[in-house]
Parts: sequence; C-alpha cells; structure tokens
Amino acid sequence: MNRNVLETALGAIVLVTAILFLALALNTANATRPSGYKLKASFTKIDGVNVGADVRVSGIKAGTVSAMTLDDNYRAILTMDIDNSVKIPSDSAAVIASGGLLGDKFIAIEPGGEEEMLKDGAVITMTQSPPGLEQLLGQVIFSINKQSDNKAAEPAAASPAAMTIPASPATTAVTAPAADAPSE
Repeated sequence: MNRNVLETALGAIVLVTAILFLALALNTANATRPSGYKLKASFTKIDGVNVGADVRVSGIKAGTVSAMTLDDNYRAILTMDIDNSVKIPSDSAAVIASGGLLGDKFIAIEPGGEEEMLKDGAVITMTQSPPGLEQLLGQVIFSINKQSDNKAAEPAAASPAAMTIPASPATTAVTAPAADAPSE
C-alpha cells in the first residue's frame, strides 16, 4: 500500500513539473497576440519565410509575419503584425533577409525618410525578394568566367615579364659608398 502512495505522489510531482515547464515556455515565447498594427507587403517570391518569422527594423524585432496569401497576379502577400511602439515611414522598403548561410529568413524593414508614417492596413510598395541559390551561383560563375576572359584578352607584352625598359643615355649608375670610406 505504501508503494502505491509513493508512486502516486511521484506521478503528481512529475505532472506539476511538466505544467510549470509548459507555462514557462509559453511565457518565454510570448505566445500571446502582440498589440499593434498590421502592414502588408507584396513579393514575387518568399522562399523560406514562414508564419511567425521576425519582422526587424535595424536588426531589432519589431513584429512578426502573421499570414501569407497569394493575390490574383500570383504574388505573395505577407501580413505583418508590427508593435505599436515602432513607427515606420511610408517610403520604407521590405526585404527578405537571412540570418546567415543556413539561418532563418526574416523580413527586414529599411526605413525611409518620409515624415508620414504607415498606418494599420497600409501596404509597403517597395519590396525585394531573395535571390535563389541557383541565381547566386550563376552570378559567381559568370563573374569568374568574365575575369578569366579579361586576363586572356590582355596582350602578352603587357605582362611585367615581357616588358623591357630601353636604356637611355640619361641613365646613370648610382653606387653607394663603401662602409669604411670616409664621408665628406
């Protein structure tokens, strides 16, 4: 009988601990909906961006992506929840950026200089989609090929080994005085 009471008490302790960890995780993750305003941005592609991705202004989290939809022209429309304390100028740009080579994608808002600020429901019109990996590799390969073509096109006479400097009558040899010679 004592064994059953001990097992029940131990089970209750494990259950309470699990509930505490769950509460801590929810509190840390800010699972509650942030108070703020919504902005939208239209992109040609949003590779790697997910609902819940950060929206950053100058590298500081200012909100999250709350929804992704397609419009009639097959453009991706991102809806972003922005914190009320962050005011974004109306001529700002939204860029899909990455936290590193293998890092998560996020939306970087590059603030403009306008006095007028975006309001709830406004659309950011200047956007930049991320280039694909294939496109980046193609640019690197093209630039390497272009550099090697430029080097091959240079005449052989332009290389330093092939250049000779003609001697001129005005050239004189300069010798340094010997170390033990008296100076004048």
